Amino acid sequence: MTETVRPAVLLTGPVMEDVVERQLASRFTLVPIERLADVNPSTVQAIATRGKVRVDAALMESLPNLQIVSNFGVGYDTVDAAAAGQRGVVVTNTPDVLNEEVADLTLGLLLATVRQIPQADQFVRSGAWLKGAYPLGPTLRDRTVGILGMGRIGKAIARRLEAFSVPVVYHTRRPQPDVAYRHYPSLVEMARDVDVLVVIVPGGPATRHLVNADVLAALGPNGILVNVARGTVVDEDALLAALEARTILAAGLDVFEEEPNVPPAFFGLDNVVLLPHVGSATHYTRAAMGQLVVDNILSWFDGKGPLTPVVETPWPRP
Repeated sequence: MTETVRPAVLLTGPVMEDVVERQLASRFTLVPIERLADVNPSTVQAIATRGKVRVDAALMESLPNLQIVSNFGVGYDTVDAAAAGQRGVVVTNTPDVLNEEVADLTLGLLLATVRQIPQADQFVRSGAWLKGAYPLGPTLRDRTVGILGMGRIGKAIARRLEAFSVPVVYHTRRPQPDVAYRHYPSLVEMARDVDVLVVIVPGGPATRHLVNADVLAALGPNGILVNVARGTVVDEDALLAALEARTILAAGLDVFEEEPNVPPAFFGLDNVVLLPHVGSATHYTRAAMGQLVVDNILSWFDGKGPLTPVVETPWPRP
């Protein structure tokens, strides 16, 4: 009697062990990428990835029976989705379940940056308050926020800003038919007209260094940049130069170009708030993201198709 070989799921790194790996282990053989050379590559039919290792054309080519790549996170710039589509491999991500969490963090980061909350905390801890009051600082009251990107998370951010009575405008390649905020066809023109620029677009070649020296110059000396998208969207050298020269007022950053390697030049600046890419980093939301990774794989192998395919690999296939 021939033994049935269970399909294998390649793990490119730890993917919510208590949620993802525990559920998949009952049905699939789990293969950490460090042990890929020890298994027959033809048994690998799925990849669960968290973005630590690039899932590129070469990796997919080495797995002849690969059917689906389930990505942990909305951003999937470490997956070559175009190459996957050419091979008939479906790529999924985890949209919606983290919208509110990231929007919450964005408002927190914006407030921390504009009201200098970390600096005020340090002022108390250092004993400086005993020598005098903390100096008056900038406000959110007289600002207009421009959002670069108006997808699900961008809209959730905008709703929160409305509750703060803050005017909102946005830039995308095309106007959104269901959005009443003013649309700017030009990012530079929007940056010139706003006081805060919030970045929430996907990473990848199409958006690399979209926020460059020209955009930062247009934002101006009273301008604040908040990046909760991908570090590659902002030209980090241009941003450092603008912060050091005070040609923009401040920045709040949750992401960096080469995480976790943050340029040390940021550390000495008092006009930047730095976070370690924690936009969705709560137990509640990460569990929901992990569950969607599992559900996409299970739905696929149950013959029901993917739940959240990305645009490069639509389902049903055209």
